[in-house]
Amino acid sequence: MRALVQDLARLRRGPWEMLATVLIALGVVMLMQPVSLWLYTHSFVVTLVGTVMFIIVSHFPE
Repeated sequence: MRALVQDLARLRRGPWEMLATVLIALGVVMLMQPVSLWLYTHSFVVTLVGTVMFIIVSHFPE
């Protein structure tokens, strides 16, 4: 866990892309679940944040 935090602090592409991808996947799962209206309501925002984050992070150095 500490290594992941250190990698994120260095603004390297790999860990940030992984985090953005997890956010996108989480947003899709939130969208498809039939149980909680709160999760469904906020799924678009989570997916959008992950997508914008992925676009920004793709410009970071490797």
